[in-house]
Amino acid sequence: MTFELSVMFDSIPALLLGAKLTVFITLVGICGGMVFGVLWGLGRLAGTMYLGEQPHGAAQSICIAIRYISGGCVETLRGTPIIVQAMFIYFAFPMLVRMFLGLDGFRIDALTAAIATIIINAGAYIAEIVRGAVMSVHKGLLEAGMSLGISRYQLIRYIIGPIALRRMIPPLGNQFIISLKDTSLFIVIGVGELTRQGQEIMASNFRAIEVWLAVAIIYLIMTTVIARTLRYVENRMQIF
Repeated sequence: MTFELSVMFDSIPALLLGAKLTVFITLVGICGGMVFGVLWGLGRLAGTMYLGEQPHGAAQSICIAIRYISGGCVETLRGTPIIVQAMFIYFAFPMLVRMFLGLDGFRIDALTAAIATIIINAGAYIAEIVRGAVMSVHKGLLEAGMSLGISRYQLIRYIIGPIALRRMIPPLGNQFIISLKDTSLFIVIGVGELTRQGQEIMASNFRAIEVWLAVAIIYLIMTTVIARTLRYVENRMQIF
């Protein structure tokens, strides 16, 4: 069997449709993951010196509970494979809803399950990125801010936030690329993303070399664009 370049070009339209869905899942998933990541990341630092003064009394107990809940969510999601999470959301979660809530017709479509999986999985890793970035802010800056009598909200918004955000950009870019490649695992629940399109094309023409080479090139182009874009943002923001 010889290598046929024309097979690659003939596969491009269908593969681009899959790539479009891959990008959509990744973008929506990362945006949702950022929300959960910030909440869980700050939750793991609730009531600690990294976010300002330590609370006392009932507020301290609430902060401890928030830390345990946030930590439990993060460690559970980081400790389980993303493919297991996807299959649980797609197959098992609807069964649990029907079992406990009695909603017999409840189900989750494959695209929704894929997006939800990226959201919670990326959120768990982004939480650690947020936590590490906040903890990296120099203690002297916090003490200087508190000595000026500013509120905790102002301390987070004007001192901790801007510095932590700059330092989060490189690892966030890495997580973006990882999440984009993780979408290929959603082939197991029937999502028509790039890898699934490649599988269907190969099943029809049996040209594995050409099809999977085309798929790999498209993934490489997407990840390169992300890496270059984030490098530009890093330079513009003058990471330190």
